[in-house]
Amino acid sequence: MASNNLILGPSLGTSSFVWSKTQPLLPQSLQVNNFELPGHGPQTPAPGPVSISDIADQVIELADTLQMDTFHYVGISLSGSVGLDLALRYPGRLDSLAVVCSAAKFGERQAWLDRAEQVRAQGTAVLVEGSAQRWFAPGFIERDPDSVSQLLHDLSDADNDSYAYLCDALADFDLRERLSDVNVPTLVLSGEHDPVAPPETGRSVAEPISGAGYQTITDASHLAPIEQPDQVAQAMAGFIQERK
Repeated sequence: MASNNLILGPSLGTSSFVWSKTQPLLPQSLQVNNFELPGHGPQTPAPGPVSISDIADQVIELADTLQMDTFHYVGISLSGSVGLDLALRYPGRLDSLAVVCSAAKFGERQAWLDRAEQVRAQGTAVLVEGSAQRWFAPGFIERDPDSVSQLLHDLSDADNDSYAYLCDALADFDLRERLSDVNVPTLVLSGEHDPVAPPETGRSVAEPISGAGYQTITDASHLAPIEQPDQVAQAMAGFIQERK
């Protein structure tokens, strides 16, 4: 029988605030815990280079600290990639996996290395304008300026070296050829207008995974849990409930 434990992981450049509107809409029976990326939010900076597998190991350490033998895991963007790594290396620990606005490989390797060097030279604040364009669907910035402001402050406040190390990790990350080995109940959610991990990318993650579900979140871009919390919470709750 599946547990009631749930761990939520944020996207690169954000904190657990990205889940702040979805989390209250989840069933109260769930024991929800947030995982933070190194150097993001309250988390201490990364002491050196990290891989996606290293981040997955940190999720397991958190679960061990919280005495969770098994747990449901939901990760957005980079943390969705972490979820795929967890499913491949720690399948016995996951009751289910939801991969949100994510991919088995993000973009081109050199683009991530270039971004890492840009952040080392100029800081994460240089990314704010471009991120605002990618992260939010048309009209959301005007509809919820407070949430947008908080998320962009999370980005500009992130530790520069930690952010750059995570870019390096994404440059080397590619699980496309291993998706068929995932043997954990999996749900993939994509934002309708997401330029980073568009719906066709989400479908390409779901299709090789036996029994995986897929859903497009309408009127959302890359940060669907803050843009469309009702849709995301409903999809997550229904999927988790099916595992009971």
